[in-house]
Amino acid sequence: MYREMRRKDRQVTQEEALKILKKAEYGILATSDEQNLPYGVPLSYAYEDHCIYFHCAAIGQKLDNIKVNPKVSFCVVGDTKVIPEEFGTAFESVIVFGTAEIIHDNEEKAKGLRALVDKYSPDFKAAGEEYIKKDFALTSVVRINVEHYTGKQRDK
Repeated sequence: MYREMRRKDRQVTQEEALKILKKAEYGILATSDEQNLPYGVPLSYAYEDHCIYFHCAAIGQKLDNIKVNPKVSFCVVGDTKVIPEEFGTAFESVIVFGTAEIIHDNEEKAKGLRALVDKYSPDFKAAGEEYIKKDFALTSVVRINVEHYTGKQRDK
């Protein structure tokens, strides 16, 4: 079902890929609409319990696309360094394939938002709880159920 990585010499283990996935600052969500037009959007996310959570407004292109076709890919890039003399870049990246689901259960929705606070604002959990309460009804949370992922890196 999933194509094998061409550059096996750059493939990392599942454990290494998971470390990259957990630490990267942002990811690019790739969806497609009812006409199979691709749509990629950068977003903040958190990885927890073999799922990726992100939040967004209650309406928008990514939600429309997920409703039409819940199959998505999600790409993160960790550390990078341009190597000018080699005309290349040292990098680490992970591509995830999965199924996206808009969360309607308030308990899981709060779990996803807390995971984001834990990742991006760990020293502000109390304020994060207030922020979650304030905008809870206006916020959508999406869970990507991870089906497969691969990681890749080039060292310098």
